[in-house]
Amino acid sequence: MADRDSSTGSLSGLTEAEAKEFHRIFLGSFVLFVMLAVTAHILVWAWRPWFPGAHGYAEAVVGAKMALAPVLAHFA
Repeated sequence: MADRDSSTGSLSGLTEAEAKEFHRIFLGSFVLFVMLAVTAHILVWAWRPWFPGAHGYAEAVVGAKMALAPVLAHFA
């Protein structure tokens, strides 16, 4: 089990001010990360919807084959 720091009384060894500063930086970084992740998901959804269109997954298979054709031709 972790021992408490005798000078600060905390498990981490940080002072109250240091802990608040770390918390502020951590929350800011977390919010920025979540905003970037949400933006990336929205952009990917706009580019390629995750659910099939009117013609089902057959439409997605045709698109994948068209996208891979130049790569496969390179190896053939």
